[in-house]
Parts: sequence; C-alpha cells; structure tokens
Amino acid sequence: MNNLIRNTVISAMLALTSGGAMADAKNPKIGFSIDDLRLERWTRDRDFFVAASEKLGAKVFVQSADANEQRQIAQIENLIARGVDVLVIVPFNATVLNNTVKEAKKAGIKVLSYDRLILNADIDAYISFDNEKVGEMQAEGVTRVQPKGNYYLLGGAPTDNNAKMLREGQMKVLQPLIDKGDIKIVGKQWVKEWSASEALAIVENALTANNNKIDAIVASNDGTAGGAIQALAAQKMSGKVPVSGQDADLAAVKRVMAGTQAMTVYKPLKTIASEAAKLAIQLARNEKPAYNSEYDNGAKKVSTLLLKPTALTKANVSLLVEDGFYTKAQLAN
Repeated sequence: MNNLIRNTVISAMLALTSGGAMADAKNPKIGFSIDDLRLERWTRDRDFFVAASEKLGAKVFVQSADANEQRQIAQIENLIARGVDVLVIVPFNATVLNNTVKEAKKAGIKVLSYDRLILNADIDAYISFDNEKVGEMQAEGVTRVQPKGNYYLLGGAPTDNNAKMLREGQMKVLQPLIDKGDIKIVGKQWVKEWSASEALAIVENALTANNNKIDAIVASNDGTAGGAIQALAAQKMSGKVPVSGQDADLAAVKRVMAGTQAMTVYKPLKTIASEAAKLAIQLARNEKPAYNSEYDNGAKKVSTLLLKPTALTKANVSLLVEDGFYTKAQLAN
C-alpha cells in the first residue's frame, strides 16, 4: 500500500473513531507502543503499566516494535486508527516520529513520551527518571572503585536520546578528573540497539587496541555491561575492572553481588509505570498533571515529570527485595 492510499485509509478511519474518543474519558483507551518487549526491562514496564491503568478504569492496547522503527510507526498508526484517547510511546528511534505524532494530534489524541524523549514532535508530556542523574551515578560508581587510570566509555544506542543524556551526566563527573590528569579516556563508542553482543565485540577490540590496559568501563546499561564483563572475563580481568550499568536486570544484580559489576542504577519500574498510567489518564480527561520539569525536544518545551533513580551496589541490594522488585529466592538462585 503506498503512502497516499495508506494515509487516506487512516484519515477515513480517524473520521469514524476520533469523534467518540473523548466521550470515553471515564474509561479511556490507551495505546502503549513499546520499543522492544524482548528486553526484560520493558516486559516489567508493560505489566505494571497495564495493571495500574486498568485499576484506574482504562483499557490498554500494547504493541512491541521489536527494535524496528518502521514497525513502530505502522503500529502507532494502527493504534491511532483504533481511536485510542492517549498514545504512550517508548520510541525506538526518537527522531522519526514527527509525522506520526502529527497524525495523532490531528485525531485529537494526546501523546505521552515514556522514559525516552521523542524529539522534534508536538508531544504533550514526557515522563522519565532523571537520566542525567543516572549518568552521574554511573560515573561516580566507577570512580569510587577506580579513581585513576584508563577509562573506556560504552554508550547506549545512538538512536536513543537517553543515551546522550546519560553521557552528559557521566561527563559532569569525569571531565574534572580528566582535566586533573587522573583519568584518560582511551576510547568510546555507542552501542547499536543497546546490544550486549555488540558491546562484547566493542570491548574485545578495545582491550586488544589498548593491550588490556583498561582500568574502568562506564557502561550505560546492564545489557552493555554484561557484554563488557564477558569480554573482560575472557582476559581474566572480570572483577578487576569496575563496570557500571543501569536497570537492575536480574543478571546484573547477581554480577553486582558477585563483584564483577561495580554498580547498577535501580529505577523502580512500578513507580514510573504507575505514574505514567495516572498521567496518561489525566491527559485523556483534560486534567492538569503535576509536572516538575520541562525539556526542549527541538519542537517545543515539553512538560515533564522526572522521577528519582537509586544507585545500587552490593551494600544496598536488599532494597530490591524490600521493594518487591525481586524475591530473596530470585537473588539467591
């Protein structure tokens, strides 16, 4: 189907569906478009979000793009055609959704950017953990263990605006130490799609290029940290080189407990999912949410709700059990 025909079909469907959208504000319909449900992190967000939304009277339609930008665009168009009241989007590629968001707005649908900021588009709101703060925590976690030496920076996906925010936070901590001469950045690379296998290959190459003289790795999430640690283990350097992460993935928490990963950043997913559900429903009902920040996404200053992350080391892993994030049995296995 060519674009002209597809857009005509969508417009016709919108004409049928959008008229009734706001009539259902008591029980709004939410379209939840997720980057990639193959990742543990997003399945948890989905489950918490759906539960919180249904508790508040909403119906949720979930789509997973499986890390494919064209699939995500098509899925969002499908959700628009279904006549949802609000779109909640975890973008795979933050830069390609401008036209899709325009279609949603034309249909009177509100758009909430979830965890990752959609760029250059007229979105209504953004909810996330403070990603710059996460980056600071990652760098602090590594410098606490290894305050001097050769550092390698393992970034996130170049398509993800969060990866750039994380790097800004990391550099806030690292730059003064670089300027002092305590730290030398011997390499840095973005990791396509946050892929652990790509991170493994990057760190293998980095170790070869530097004759294994890498003293610390600032990795931007737990998946890339896992790849880095696998490369270090092959050189019998696992546990000797501090590696950061984020998301508190189960495998990563076990590495933190074992001492092969210096830290991770815990972002209570139940909190962000529940707050996002509440925010989406407030948008559907034209209520005024309580924002605490704003971000310029290139098209506008977006009303933002920022949540606080927690740095997690071996010393405070028990917090995950206290919060019900994992059970004692899960951490023990």
